[in-house]
Amino acid sequence: MSQELRHIPLEDRHVALGAKMVPFAGYLMPVQYTGLIDEHQAVRTRAGLFDVSHMGEVEIVGKDAIAVIDGLVTNDATKLVDGQAMYTVMCKPDGGIVDDLIVYRLAEDHVFVCVNASNRDKDFAHMRQYARGEATLTDRGDAYGQFAIQGPDAQTLLQRIAGIDLSAIGAFRCQFGPIAGHVSLIARTGYTGEDGFEIYVPAEHAGAVFDALIEATSREELALCGLGCRDTLRLEARLNLYGQEMDEQTNPFEAGLAWVVKLDKSTPFIGQQALTELKAAGPGRRLRGLVVEGRGIIRHGHDIFVDDQKVGVVTSGTYSPTLEQSIGLGYIDVEHAERAKVEVEVRGRRIAAAVTKKAFYSRK
Repeated sequence: MSQELRHIPLEDRHVALGAKMVPFAGYLMPVQYTGLIDEHQAVRTRAGLFDVSHMGEVEIVGKDAIAVIDGLVTNDATKLVDGQAMYTVMCKPDGGIVDDLIVYRLAEDHVFVCVNASNRDKDFAHMRQYARGEATLTDRGDAYGQFAIQGPDAQTLLQRIAGIDLSAIGAFRCQFGPIAGHVSLIARTGYTGEDGFEIYVPAEHAGAVFDALIEATSREELALCGLGCRDTLRLEARLNLYGQEMDEQTNPFEAGLAWVVKLDKSTPFIGQQALTELKAAGPGRRLRGLVVEGRGIIRHGHDIFVDDQKVGVVTSGTYSPTLEQSIGLGYIDVEHAERAKVEVEVRGRRIAAAVTKKAFYSRK
C-alpha cells in the first residue's frame, strides 16, 4: 500500500504557477517550472526561489538545550553563540549516519534544528530516545513554511520585503525579523553553492510571504525553482545528499565529513566510541568526485571500475549545466581512491572519468 502524501502549505500556488509536481520524500513537491537548466542558470547568475517547506524542524527548549543537542550530534554545539548555525551529522551508536542537520542556537535555552524531510519522523524518534537533560523536544515540522532564496542577487531582492538589514547577517548566522511584515527566522545558509537565505516562517503566513516576494520582483530577476535544479546545484558544489552519499550504513569519515566530527569535545555524544574506533581503523572506501571525459551521463548506481575490477559505485550523477559535462560522486575502495582516473559503466560500456576531491563549482 502506498503511503499517503503529505502536503506543503503552498501546493495549490505552485500548481497554479505551472510547476510540475512529483512525489518526493513523502510530499508532493515542485520539481521544475520553466525547465531545469533555465532554473539552474538563474540561480548561478541572478537568483532563484525554492519552496522547501517539506524539510523538518525540531525545537529544543530548556536550561540544558545546548547540552542536549551536543549529546546528539558529532560537531561541537557548545562553541556556538546566539544567532549562529552549524552543519553536523547525527549518528547511531555504531557510527552510522542517522541524518545531516543544520543546528541554530537561538538562545542559551533554545535550539532550532533543520532535518531532512525524508528523515523527519526517524530523526525526532532518535532525538527523543537519546536526549539527556532538562529540555523539551518538539516536532515543529508542520508549524513552519521554509523558503530558500539563492544566488548573487538574493540579498538585494529579499531586502525589498525584509524589515531588517540583511547585510548584517553573516554566513551561517541567523536572526529573527519581519519578512513582508511577518516575523521569521532568517538564516544565511543554503544548499546550492551560492550566497542566499533560508526563511522559516509560521505556516499560516507562508502564503503572504511568498506572494509578497513574487510581487516585489519580476521573473527576469527571481526565478521560481524546483527540486530538479536544487539537485544539480548542490552536486556542482559537491554537497552530499542523504539517501545517496549518506545513510545509516555510512560513517562520516568515508563520506568526507571528518571535519564535523569532534571526538574530543567535552560532551559525550551518541556514536562517539564507535567513531573513535572507525577513525583509528581508517575507512575502507572514500567518497570522490567524478568528471566524465567525453560523452555519457553517469547516474546513481553505476559501477566504477579500474581495469576489469569493480572498485566502487556512483552515488549521484548528472549533467552539469555550468561545466557542460557529466559529473558525479561515488564511493571508491580506499586502495584505488587516490587514482587520477577510473571508468564508469554506463549502459554496458565503460567511459573514462577523472577523480577529484574538490568541488566541481565554487562561486569564489
